[in-house]
Amino acid sequence: MTDSPPVRVQFANEFKVELRTLAKRYRQIRTDLQPLIEQLQAGELPGDQISGTGYTVFKVRIKNSDICKGKSAGYRIIYQILSPTSVLLLLIYAKSDRTGVSTKEIQAVIKKFQSDQAQ
Repeated sequence: MTDSPPVRVQFANEFKVELRTLAKRYRQIRTDLQPLIEQLQAGELPGDQISGTGYTVFKVRIKNSDICKGKSAGYRIIYQILSPTSVLLLLIYAKSDRTGVSTKEIQAVIKKFQSDQAQ
């Protein structure tokens, strides 16, 4: 039996900046995020696909352990499938901070990541 290679999870700069900002308020955010990263590395694609971006992008809800209100009041993570072995985490935000993300914002983060990679 051959195991499929683990999926490589990358982080867009916008994701890293927002994660650092949220971590100041929510001490458990990295612990809350870890199961999602493990799912992605295992090749699973949790969440709902976002249409209209021109890319294979998903949005997933995860629980915020610091506020104890479940997934609905937790975090939203937007990620893109780059290839069968590579995933890019684009954006993270707390549902209490904002209601959603526009497709234009998602496209801007993807384009910025692509131009950063080209350099």
